[in-house]
Amino acid sequence: MKHLITYAHPNQESLNGQFKQAIEKILEQQKQDVIVRDLYTLGFDPVLSLEDMTGQRKGIVNELIKKEQEYISWADILTFIYPIWWTGMPAIMKGYIDRVFSYGFAYRYDQGIQKGLLTGKQAIILNTHGKSNEEYSTIGMDKALLLTSDKGIYTYCGFQVKEHFFFDKADRATPEIVEIWLSKIRDVYTKIGSQLSNC
Repeated sequence: MKHLITYAHPNQESLNGQFKQAIEKILEQQKQDVIVRDLYTLGFDPVLSLEDMTGQRKGIVNELIKKEQEYISWADILTFIYPIWWTGMPAIMKGYIDRVFSYGFAYRYDQGIQKGLLTGKQAIILNTHGKSNEEYSTIGMDKALLLTSDKGIYTYCGFQVKEHFFFDKADRATPEIVEIWLSKIRDVYTKIGSQLSNC
């Protein structure tokens, strides 16, 4: 199984960084193929330009974007790791989606009907946020986050969303809480690995 991890956090020592490292470790132990795209380390340019927009409609993308699309085409399971900032994803992650999930690659319209082109691929999303899950549930933000990301982006492009974690009050999580979260993450990837070994 081929795994692509797209990571968007400037701090390698953050919770998001710990999650990335834990996932890499378990996948390497399972001897699965893993590629990590660390958007901040790469210095990924998130700005969707007029040139990008014009090119997308003609099926033309620059070489850097084409390279990212090749990684996505290669992968069976894609993991996206990023914090929730201002009730959304970091600008660098949003820009990655704007530029890489382009028309003709991630989706298209057939006679006015939208069609996701990344079918057959699974997505796992890990998010941290400072608010509590209870607060988000009370105001409906939990549903809004799922709607705008899972439905508005991932399933729109054809992904099957296998798991979407929201780790709340992340800025004040104790080591014990973090270990519980890491255990949940390991369980998901262990289950994937065991399913493969039974095939």
